[in-house]
Amino acid sequence: MSSGLMRCCSCEYKLSVTAGTIFEGTRKPLLMWFRAIWWVVGQKNGASAKGIQRMLELGSYQTAWAWLHKIRRAMVQPGRDRLSGIIEMDETYVGGEKPGKRGRGALGKALVAVAVEDKGDSGIGRIRLSVIPNASQESLTNFAKLTVELGGKIRTDDWSGYGTLPDEGYPHTVVPSHDLKIAHLVISLMKRWLTGTLQGAVSHQHLDYYLDEFTFRFNRRSSNHRGLLFFRLLQNAMVIEPTTYRQIVKSVRGQKASKHKM
Repeated sequence: MSSGLMRCCSCEYKLSVTAGTIFEGTRKPLLMWFRAIWWVVGQKNGASAKGIQRMLELGSYQTAWAWLHKIRRAMVQPGRDRLSGIIEMDETYVGGEKPGKRGRGALGKALVAVAVEDKGDSGIGRIRLSVIPNASQESLTNFAKLTVELGGKIRTDDWSGYGTLPDEGYPHTVVPSHDLKIAHLVISLMKRWLTGTLQGAVSHQHLDYYLDEFTFRFNRRSSNHRGLLFFRLLQNAMVIEPTTYRQIVKSVRGQKASKHKM
C-alpha cells in the first residue's frame, strides 16, 4: 500500500511489515538495522554498543545499546533443538568479588548453569547456558529439561542437586569435579569473554542475554560464512517478539505476539 502498511484482505486490518519483529516501532531505515546485524556477526569476540554507535554514526548511545540488546534477543532461535548424546553439566557463579559466603550458596552473584555436548574425538559440540535461581534439584532438573533431549546421558559431579535426573528420564553418571573438563573449559571461556570483551560490565538482570550471545558465537565458532550467520540472525529477528526500550531496562523478555492472523 502507498502508506507502507499491509492490509488483510478479509478484515481490512492494517499493519507494518515490521510488526511482530525486533524492528517493530523503529524510526530508522531497515538498512541501518541490517548494517548493524552484519557488523555484529563480523565481531569475533563480541559486539559493543559503542562500536555500533560509531559504525552507524548514531547520535544516541541509548539507541545503540537498545539495538544491541534487541539483536541479542534474536540470537536464540525459538523452539531450538535441545542437546543430545553425552552432556556434561555444571554450574558456576558470575559476578564481582564480594565479601561473604562462597561456593554454591555464594551471595551477591548470579548462578549460571552450563550444559555441553561431549563429542568424544570430535571435541566439544553445542552448549547451553542459563541463569538459574539456585542449585536446588528443582532448578537443575528444570534446566536439564529445557536444554537436553529426553534420554540424553548427563555427566555431573556429586552435588545432590542432580540426584533426581534419573527419575526424569536422564541416565546420570557421577564423576569427580575435576573430570568435567569440557564444562570447565566452556565456563573458563565464558568468564574470560565477559571480563575481557565486555570488561565485566554486565548487570545480573541482563546476564541471560549476554549468555545468549556467547552461546550463539560459540556454537558457530567454526563457521567461515559470515553471510550465513547474518541470514540466520535475520531469520530469528523476524520471529522474535518485539521488545521496547522500557521493557529491556526492566529485563522483560518481550510482549505477547499479536493474535491477528493474515
